[in-house]
Parts: sequence; C-alpha cells; structure tokens
Amino acid sequence: MRGTGQQAILDAARHEFGERGYAAASIRDVARRAGVSLSAMYHYYTGKQELLHALVNGSGQAYFDSCRKELESTGDDPGERLAALVRATVRYRAEYRLESNLTLAEWRSMSEEQLEEFRRRQFDGTRMFQQIIEDGVAEGVFRTPHPNDARRGVIAMCNAVAQWYREGGEEGVDELAERYVELSLVLVEYRPSTRRPRAQA
Repeated sequence: MRGTGQQAILDAARHEFGERGYAAASIRDVARRAGVSLSAMYHYYTGKQELLHALVNGSGQAYFDSCRKELESTGDDPGERLAALVRATVRYRAEYRLESNLTLAEWRSMSEEQLEEFRRRQFDGTRMFQQIIEDGVAEGVFRTPHPNDARRGVIAMCNAVAQWYREGGEEGVDELAERYVELSLVLVEYRPSTRRPRAQA
C-alpha cells in the first residue's frame, strides 16, 4: 500500500495490525507498507501505541458522526430513534471491524490518558442508548420492565457484529441492520403510540 503522508501511514497500520496482529506488527513494517521512511513515520507517530490510538480514535469519531446523522433525520418517536441508533451502530461495527476488535483486544496497550478518553467515549455511546430507552419507557411505548437489561442486550448484540461479520457474505450491511432493528424493538417491547389527533369542531 502506497500513498503520501499521514493517511498512508494510518492505512498501512490498519492493514498490518489486521493481518499480523498488533503485537507482531512492527513500525518498520508499517513504514515499508506506507512507502515512507522511518523518520517520516516518527514525524507523525511515536510508535505503535500512538498508531493504535489514532485508529481507534478516528473510527470512534466516525461512529458518533454517523449516529448524529441518523438521529437528525428521524423524528421524536423513541422507537424510530432507537432504530436509527441501531442502524448506525451495526454499520459501524461492520465497516470498522478491525478498529472495533483492536479496541476489545488491545485496550490495555493504551496509555492512561488514551484510556480515559476511550472510556469517556464509551460512556457517551452508552448514554445515547440509555436516554432513548428511558424516553420510550416514560412515554409508554417501550413496555419492557427491565430497561437496563434491554439496553445492555441491544448494545452487546450490535457490538458483536464486528466479531463475525465478513464483507461479501450472504447478507449485506443494510439488511443486517434492519434485522437488528427488529430484534432491538422486540427487546424493549416497543408498542407504537396509537393516539389519534383530536377531531376539530
């Protein structure tokens, strides 16, 4: 893989970590794959730890951007909002499989400062789901008596996509996302509001 500058290095690291594993990949291999010298590599990144953080951080930003985009295009109904969030999460886990799995397997390799940032992102992601489910329960459209368990189940189900999904398989990402939307709405026991607008006199 050849290119120029910082993006070429990130792309090379992504492939090296994916093919060799984080522990086995070396900075020299990443530089060679990116087509840059070691000095050019160190101009951007001090080592593997910083590369790992850059990959995880960049993909995390892509996730939150995707969530915001999905939520901005939907209404106020909690069921629709949960569906939007599930779609964004499933697509992210399918499209950023390497970064997702690297985070799970190599989070101990991050520095304390990087871990603190990572945990803040985790909290923000969990809070998005939690707020929507709390709203649905409060409005009476989510009937589950166990909202916290339902939230954990939805998040775990979506996150697991990164571990088994393979591009080019029998089902596409969009089809998979819609299936997970259906499963998620079952978990929260979604019952859409059937209230009719009051007739005008």
